[in-house]
Amino acid sequence: MTLILGSLHIGLIYALLGIGVYITFRVLDIPDLTADGSLTLGLAVSGIMTINNQSILGLVLAFIAGCIAGSVTGLLQTKFGIHPILSGILTMSGLYSINLLIMGASNISLIGKESVFKIFEDMLGGLDKDIVRLIVCFVVCFVVSALFILFFKTRLGLMIRATGNNEHMVKASSINVDFIKIFTLAIANGCVSLSGGLLAQYQSFSDISSGVGTVVIGLASVIIGEVLFGRRTVTIGIISAVVGSIIYRLIIALALQSSIFPSYMLKLVSAVIVGVALSIPTIKKSIENRKLRKGGI
Repeated sequence: MTLILGSLHIGLIYALLGIGVYITFRVLDIPDLTADGSLTLGLAVSGIMTINNQSILGLVLAFIAGCIAGSVTGLLQTKFGIHPILSGILTMSGLYSINLLIMGASNISLIGKESVFKIFEDMLGGLDKDIVRLIVCFVVCFVVSALFILFFKTRLGLMIRATGNNEHMVKASSINVDFIKIFTLAIANGCVSLSGGLLAQYQSFSDISSGVGTVVIGLASVIIGEVLFGRRTVTIGIISAVVGSIIYRLIIALALQSSIFPSYMLKLVSAVIVGVALSIPTIKKSIENRKLRKGGI
């Protein structure tokens, strides 16, 4: 039971990361590597604010900080003509120093500080601590998912989707594509940073290396969700990213619990899961083509 609850907690927290990666990777159709830095940025900002007994404000500022980081990546892409992958790497590299500056050390402890989880544990004193944490994670994830689902049905949301589908057509319609890209990268990284902010308060510490492999985790959530739900509407895509994140954490927890893989193999297991998930559509298509060839003989 503890394994399942723990996986649900972490899965819902990383679901915010999955949503952010989904927005850039699928909706805007841009490979963005800023996530590795923006997740740690959220950890740093949220951690420092929690130390100063401002945990809720820390989550808000974590989101804003992530938006700023995403905007920098967007500006590098649109105004300076730097390749999307390189612009993400540049921002991610720069954020390493920024995060160290914010934290003042490579890691900080939040033990004994009033996190958002502690606030709700005190408010709902009759409930088990793990249940309260699950409620907090679920509510935050649900609210963020609902807001993004509603947003992508607005005029601006539809323009973002159109830009991802056919950038040249959008330009021909006199829409400012540069603004669309900058704005989308901003809110996506804001979501990733919010995930980091919530993670810092959940685990009661912030570490400068926490963001390593963030993009792989986000992609795993998106791909696993798509394997289950398919690639359809943005609404289904956001929901599938959340579900994929939870399933991914359960797979990782079970893999590590089985003692087959030691804890230091986590990144390798993650990479293998993403690789297998990405290969499934190609494998399916190959099987279908083989059946068609056999049927034609």
